[in-house]
Amino acid sequence: MSITVFKRYEKKFILDETTMNELMPVLLEHMELDKFCKNGQCYHICNLYYDTAQNDVIRDSLQHPYYKEKLRLRSYGIPQNDDTVVFLELKKKVAGEVTKRRAKLRYGEAKRFLAYRVIPERLDYLNRQILREVAYYLSHADVSPTVFLSYDRVALFDKQDSSFRLTFDYNIRTRRGQVSFEDSTPAAPLLEDRFRLMEVKVSTAYPKWFADLLGEKGIHRHSFSKFGVEYKTYLKKQVLRNGELDVLSHL
Repeated sequence: MSITVFKRYEKKFILDETTMNELMPVLLEHMELDKFCKNGQCYHICNLYYDTAQNDVIRDSLQHPYYKEKLRLRSYGIPQNDDTVVFLELKKKVAGEVTKRRAKLRYGEAKRFLAYRVIPERLDYLNRQILREVAYYLSHADVSPTVFLSYDRVALFDKQDSSFRLTFDYNIRTRRGQVSFEDSTPAAPLLEDRFRLMEVKVSTAYPKWFADLLGEKGIHRHSFSKFGVEYKTYLKKQVLRNGELDVLSHL
């Protein structure tokens, strides 16, 4: 059964590929690769982030409010047809703690729900309840798919505590506009290819072995939101294109 509700803290770090490779042998002493990392390989994630025409969702998020929420549609790889499994996710953050409620759907069902709020009868109670929450969000947030964001991921879980999870994202690409999974327009890099975004997902504190590893390697946290960095990059391009210096006030 897929996990539909997550509650955790998320800490981010920017590493180069060499540092990631140095960490991996130690990590694998305590952790195991996600089942989707077949033969030790990465898997590909595609997201559609929802925002208003005025970018209110991400602009509010960048102000670091006590409470914020955002909606995204996630697929593991580009959906091949309407039967491909996708996940509609409502992600909330309260005082630094992240709660993610995720409904598992077929792609065709997700499109119908987002267009007409049709909840598939076949879904179990929890998935239906999550879609009701998403429908309520959509009733007061005039949002549409605004940003396409994709990346390759390597994920690991602690052998003793599966709630402790670690991911490395790279080859991060993005495009903006009236976006969809089917659009083949080339996406622009968001982070230099030599870097890896390491994200630690934990319910309480780091395991001691991991805290010791960070200290030994001199690795420190780095604030990095893919959605947020994409928006800042977009604003900077607008400045260069239009010379509108007042746009910088949003950064």
